[in-house]
Amino acid sequence: MSNRIDLIRNRLVETFAPSVCQLEDESALHAGHAGAASGGGHFKLTIVSAQFENQSRVNRHRLVYDCLGDMMKKDIHALAITALAPSEV
Repeated sequence: MSNRIDLIRNRLVETFAPSVCQLEDESALHAGHAGAASGGGHFKLTIVSAQFENQSRVNRHRLVYDCLGDMMKKDIHALAITALAPSEV
């Protein structure tokens, strides 16, 4: 499971060069949930990147989803995102 977190984190760091990238695996909190049966994990992300400056919340989420696109289909069932620009921290 930690390998999946490392893959997600590495992709985010390569794409956004964030000053903060906190990724938590919350899959255990969702045991028995239908999404858990498919093998996809539940994650919580807090990321701070200059690339989010002057971007709407929706656009920030789209950027993260685009970055993780193929992983969203099998490795990630749910992703709670807090994406901030450095000026918002």
